[in-house]
Amino acid sequence: MATLLLRRLRKFRRDRDWEQFHTPRNLATALGSEIGELLEIFRWKMDSNLTDEEREKIKMEIADINIFLNYLCDSLCIDLEQITHIKMDKNETRYTIEKAKGNSQKISE
Repeated sequence: MATLLLRRLRKFRRDRDWEQFHTPRNLATALGSEIGELLEIFRWKMDSNLTDEEREKIKMEIADINIFLNYLCDSLCIDLEQITHIKMDKNETRYTIEKAKGNSQKISE
């Protein structure tokens, strides 16, 4: 069953007849562009030096990323919450507290 957010996103898209443009490739490309816009805000900045205006821009870019990610998952019939739980199960097995605590290095398989 679709979440309230996904139902709202679908209606927004359907009302504008945008489904035709939301192919997985186009959505992945749009997602990458939005991530680039988020990264641009952080370019040459220290996290502690973010202005209130930059923080608001960050929120809006994160929302855009979430929208396109939801559309992409919906287009591919992927349950985002379910696959996130599956990935977290794998991460908890791979990155045990004993191996990973305080360590930012990738742990090889």
